[in-house]
Amino acid sequence: MTSRETGRIPAEHDNQVPGARAPRVYLHIGEPKTGTTFLQHAIWGNRGRLAEQGILLPGYTRRDHSRASRDLREAPRMASDPADPWVGEWDVLTGQALRTPDAALVSDELLVACNPDQADRAVRSLLSADLHIVLTVRDFPSLLPAEWQESVKTRRTSPWEEWLDAVIDAAPAADRRAQSWFWTVHDTMATLSMWSQYLPPDHVHVITVPRQGSANVLWERFASVLGIDPAGADLAQARANSSLGLPETEFLRRMNEALSEEIPDWYYTRYIKQILAHDVLTEQPRGERLALPPGREAWAREQSQVLVAALQDSKYDLVGDPGELLPPPAAGRYLAPDQLPAEQLLNVAVHAAAVLADSRYREVHLAGRQRPKRPSARNRVSRLKWTVLNGPRTKRVLRQASHYQAVRVLRVGIWWILMRPTRHRQLVAGDRKGASAAWLAGGRPGITGTDTPARGDRKA
Repeated sequence: MTSRETGRIPAEHDNQVPGARAPRVYLHIGEPKTGTTFLQHAIWGNRGRLAEQGILLPGYTRRDHSRASRDLREAPRMASDPADPWVGEWDVLTGQALRTPDAALVSDELLVACNPDQADRAVRSLLSADLHIVLTVRDFPSLLPAEWQESVKTRRTSPWEEWLDAVIDAAPAADRRAQSWFWTVHDTMATLSMWSQYLPPDHVHVITVPRQGSANVLWERFASVLGIDPAGADLAQARANSSLGLPETEFLRRMNEALSEEIPDWYYTRYIKQILAHDVLTEQPRGERLALPPGREAWAREQSQVLVAALQDSKYDLVGDPGELLPPPAAGRYLAPDQLPAEQLLNVAVHAAAVLADSRYREVHLAGRQRPKRPSARNRVSRLKWTVLNGPRTKRVLRQASHYQAVRVLRVGIWWILMRPTRHRQLVAGDRKGASAAWLAGGRPGITGTDTPARGDRKA
């Protein structure tokens, strides 16, 4: 196969501006379900404020980091997927990061799913910078239910206890990363070893997620790694990846069992996960939280103790309290999702059907009826330049030709013209108004034309 067919392009090392001081690059690689969604909303919502303190975000939106991650991980793309191909995106994003005068931040929680060769390529592509790896970790008793729920939101059908048994059975295996998606992204010490082989230990930062989901504390810890003042950030619009309740998760799991295999994964992500799981089911009042079965609590405690001991013995930079990774005493009764009363599932199904019908009506019959306000002359000139250099048509043509090195270099140059440091700092006012992010994304990030995870981004 050619590099274009596999999505793999050799890492480039000459993206840095000649004669420039090497920038710091912070690579936040995950883990999933450890506050990553909240942190990503926080950094993109405060893009201008970060720029004022010397931290630039390569790319134009959060989706650019996701696309680069898929390219690096060689995630396959279905032919029917309307999203542009992502071949070459890693070199474009890292090329932009290496152009920054002070520091750059890249964040995608699925980077942690890289295999050793892919992680090696990622680190080597940024070795000309002062590279820092950032990993967020969470305690097992809350992590396991969250990961099962996420598996359901990505079309899996395994019941909770069956899924958990598979994770536990794979734990002792030497190749557990290959056997289980959970261990692919949560084999913490293996991940740290894989990503740190060229770096001094103090350039590898492990942030513990505080108990009770204290978002402000997590942001303060993350900001301390970046070396910025956390107090100036506006976290009002930053949100976590909302969890589902027990009835909502079990309803979605059973719905997955009933869905036709002909529905492609990209369609499922856009219409089922984004609308139903994220926008509809998360709005329901929270009932009981999913907990570990009593017979599995001791195993989770043992795994937590092993991880904490290994982190404390390592020379990595630990940010937070490793004791937060140890499970608290179990509280409350245990209720398995498949034991829920049928009436609860019926209520969820009726609500979901009603909201999906309303969403479809608004998409088909009300879209485009509101006229946007006419922009000022200065804004029209700015938008014209943006359209010429990075409008939808230009972007699509360049993405489809990004298997050529010259095109990748051109895209880095275009980004520098449009998003130079002064431009980032001008976004502070937009951050406060909440308007700049939508403009940078090319308008409201709706259903059609958004980038979605490909098959293989998340294994069973």
